[in-house]
Amino acid sequence: MNFTLALMGLAIYMLIWEKLPDWGTWFNAIIARLPGPLAYLYEAWRCPYCFGFWIALALHAVTGIQTIPALAEMPHHLGAAGPFFGWFLDALATAVLITFGKLSFSAIAVPAIKGHQMTQEFRKAKQAAQPATAE
Repeated sequence: MNFTLALMGLAIYMLIWEKLPDWGTWFNAIIARLPGPLAYLYEAWRCPYCFGFWIALALHAVTGIQTIPALAEMPHHLGAAGPFFGWFLDALATAVLITFGKLSFSAIAVPAIKGHQMTQEFRKAKQAAQPATAE
């Protein structure tokens, strides 16, 4: 199993839906000006599984990488549809990995942020408790 497509897809997902909207107003302005169908796709593909499926197909087409290399050799009885069926199954598997990665990052984010906040509060309290030095 190759995790390259899933990692690239997860990175693109995080960039588009979690990072770019917070990096100033330019990205949000572009999204607000999108035509209706594209604006709908932006909202609909917020789901990591849905996005994962489509980005896996696109990345496979661009890079030739597959998550499950065995799917490149589909049975001959499928004929010309074999490669397309292999891409479809591979994209489904990649979408599951992207969803798992997103859920995993979300699960560890809350405790990590809480720990960081507690550390900052502790440092502030420690500084407030120290007596001021006279010069």
